[in-house]
Amino acid sequence: MTEPENANLDPRLKPADPQRAYAMIRAALVELFRLDPARITPEARLADDLEIDSIDAVDLVEQVKRTTGRKVSAEDFKAVRTVSDLARVVERLLSA
Repeated sequence: MTEPENANLDPRLKPADPQRAYAMIRAALVELFRLDPARITPEARLADDLEIDSIDAVDLVEQVKRTTGRKVSAEDFKAVRTVSDLARVVERLLSA
């Protein structure tokens, strides 16, 4: 039996993996911006598809920090365009 998508999303509790990082980002996007979960796909572009502007991006990075206990650097975030890009950044942070 698989665990529900939103169960135990705190990645500090389990090793990092791509699906877990994606689930955490997806949950943050739904919670912070009230996005329809169906719109959030790995390929979804944060700005163009999900309408995440620079102010929203700051909120999203802060949510990642609260959830993971680790800070996403400005340098890391510069290359983020899609949900998948951000999930890779989170996975890398948690693996460090």
